[in-house]
Amino acid sequence: MLKELFNKSKKKKYATIPSEASKQDVPEGIMTKCPNCKKIMYTKELQKNLKVCLHCGFHHGMNAWERIASFVDEDTFKELDENMVSTNPLNFPDYIEKLEKDREKSQLNEAVVTGTGKINGLDAVIAVMDSRFRMGSMGSVVGEKITRAIEEANAKKVPFIIFTASGGARMQEGVLSLMQMAKTSVALRRLSDNGGLFISIMTHPTTGGVSASFASLGDYNFAEPGALIGFAGRRIIEQTIREDLPEDFQTAEFLLKHGQLDDVISRLDLKDSITNVLDIHSWDGELPW
Repeated sequence: MLKELFNKSKKKKYATIPSEASKQDVPEGIMTKCPNCKKIMYTKELQKNLKVCLHCGFHHGMNAWERIASFVDEDTFKELDENMVSTNPLNFPDYIEKLEKDREKSQLNEAVVTGTGKINGLDAVIAVMDSRFRMGSMGSVVGEKITRAIEEANAKKVPFIIFTASGGARMQEGVLSLMQMAKTSVALRRLSDNGGLFISIMTHPTTGGVSASFASLGDYNFAEPGALIGFAGRRIIEQTIREDLPEDFQTAEFLLKHGQLDDVISRLDLKDSITNVLDIHSWDGELPW
């Protein structure tokens, strides 16, 4: 009797560590931690808020299709040149393999998506760069797609709007990549000479040859809050001029303060703000060309 008393199982006072199997029952990505304010929020709530932090307003990265969905009227976007892909003109080692990996990772054929669509009922040609593909670098195909989109806007007499996100020219294509700076700039000049409207919206990051060419040539140059915008890197500039740069150097807010941007606009207000600009330049919903 006494033996049975001591052999009876006792109730556990403490919770056990969850097993690996039980951990796997919790869906991945259900919560997101803001890299700026470090607060945690439901991923679905963040996505509903266009990936703008609910606590501090930090703008999380958006891929091309997320941005199109947030900016273009539903079911109005028609993609242009979707099957255009890069080759390896300089036989750069492993370049094709890297392109294939980026296609698989991003589900894009290149670092920019172009097409036609409506913004609150107003027609436009839109280009959206995606930094997931070769860091949004500009190779021959990126330059060609953007140039064709500009020419489409010119032919249809509608505004051209681009969202930039890029590390600059694509080194694997050498001078062929650098040529895209001139090609896109010439196309924009033709658009301007014909009275066309070009709106550039710089997102994080917009650097190198992209910032030094079409990204900065807008009739209106806007940016998202906190976006990094510049040509050379901060460290290189400091080493060259042998001076310490301001803490906010090359941010959208710094550029606005020094007259290099027309405005810094929250993603939450962007569609309505761009609609106001389009309204100013339109007559009965059409540009007066």
